Amino acid sequence: MDDPAGVQRDAKVIGMDQETDLAVIKIESDHALPAAKLGNSDSTQVGDWVLAIGSPFGLSETVTAGIISAKGRNIVPGRQFQNFIQTDAAINPGNSGGPLVNMNGEIIGINTAIYTETSSYAGVGFAMPSNTIAQVYNQLIGPEHKVTRGSIGVQFSAQPSQAVSRVYGEGVAISDVVAGSPAEQAGLKVGDTIISVDGKKVATGDELVAEIASRKPGSKTKLGFMRNGKPSDTSVTIADRSKLFAARLGDDDDNGEDAQPHESKLGVTVKSVTPELAERMDVPAGKGVIVQEVKPGSFAEDVSVNRGDIILEVNKQPVNSEDEFHRIESALKSGQDVVFLVKPRGRGSSTVLLGNSLP
Repeated sequence: MDDPAGVQRDAKVIGMDQETDLAVIKIESDHALPAAKLGNSDSTQVGDWVLAIGSPFGLSETVTAGIISAKGRNIVPGRQFQNFIQTDAAINPGNSGGPLVNMNGEIIGINTAIYTETSSYAGVGFAMPSNTIAQVYNQLIGPEHKVTRGSIGVQFSAQPSQAVSRVYGEGVAISDVVAGSPAEQAGLKVGDTIISVDGKKVATGDELVAEIASRKPGSKTKLGFMRNGKPSDTSVTIADRSKLFAARLGDDDDNGEDAQPHESKLGVTVKSVTPELAERMDVPAGKGVIVQEVKPGSFAEDVSVNRGDIILEVNKQPVNSEDEFHRIESALKSGQDVVFLVKPRGRGSSTVLLGNSLP
């Protein structure tokens, strides 16, 4: 027997993944609940008809129709695991979390965002692909209830450049190698261009990240690369991405506790700066907080605060700990001017002032 419309049930959060902004919840019931079938988002084509379902402007169970207008859209700079299906099916505030359904009634995406200058429908909406959802779900329901992604410890330009390709060759040109990382141990250097992973060609940074992130930490992978115009290859052992980059972002994954994100009206998650990070970022010890996450569409994103930045002051008030930041933040009111004194990520960069009126 199906539940009647409007029945509310308690749900338990099984796990969350901040990278994709997805969570798995569990509902206990004494009878089977209706379920929608998950489709294969990789098999969708540009031009396929889709339906978007949600509650825009509080209007529940609203259905709109359109087509898939593009695939693989990256709409949030720096978020490597958020590649979206683009659709012209009307998506408005309130549609987020609703399904994007194909003509077979299968869910091929979760409605996530819109592109607009008016906060309303402009013909460009975005949905998280169902295959990404399935990958995250399968890990979150596992014993550790978290998503683990592989990494080799290299950085590269987020935006493809024809000039870079002409100088370094087609592929992914390495701009930085993390000290002590698998990439360094495998002999990769700045200026090398990665062209393949286990024999599969990679042409962009997104393709490289997708290939490496899908591999289990501890497994070995063969990388093909170009150095000074000559092809070569090397074997690299995949590392856990969160642990590999923890020191660079001031994270601490060894405290044995599951850190819960602090709900922020400014849209940022911050952490105190460790002495090692202060030296690496060239800031005084004990000063500032480091930005670990920036919520898409938030005040912080609007004023160009980025992951890895050091916030030194908020409205001329020093912030040298998480508690100080949250105390100042909690006192801010809608319509009030908010200005950050920020040292952007990267040693040697100058401090900047970033601000606007709080919505």
